Amino acid sequence: MADVCVRVAGEGDRGAVERLWLMFRHDMSEVEGRLPEPDGTFRDERLRMAFGEPGWAAYLFVSGDRPAGFAFVRGLGGPARVMNSFFVVRGARRAGVGARAVREVVARHPGAWEVPFQEANTGAARFWRRVAAEIAGDAWAQERRAVPGRADVPPDVWISFDTLAG
Repeated sequence: MADVCVRVAGEGDRGAVERLWLMFRHDMSEVEGRLPEPDGTFRDERLRMAFGEPGWAAYLFVSGDRPAGFAFVRGLGGPARVMNSFFVVRGARRAGVGARAVREVVARHPGAWEVPFQEANTGAARFWRRVAAEIAGDAWAQERRAVPGRADVPPDVWISFDTLAG
């Protein structure tokens, strides 16, 4: 795969990120057991917040002139940044694109980080544990946290690490 560029997603990138969002939510529907809305879309409040709320940032991953994924980060003004949403297109997975993108996004916002994911999403679980170890060595932790307002689903796993520690 060609080199991947990680850049802040601007309004000109919004259409591409919206289409990637649909792919992301489609992938997550398998883990969450949810169907799209009647019009074929999925909930998009995180997408809207990433492009318009203070303390949020949207990143687009591009290979050549092709979109390869995105990351939404929140908590930029708080004690810990949160990797709110992260997606790599299936055709770019297992080629180092995701790990490189995470390293670049995290490097732009040094300090404490938290990354939530669902244990049932086995690929994500392996990926995030491996990337946390690559970034923080042994200095990372994980805990299970209940999903607010969703007593019907298993708790999320939250990985935490600090790029300034040590």
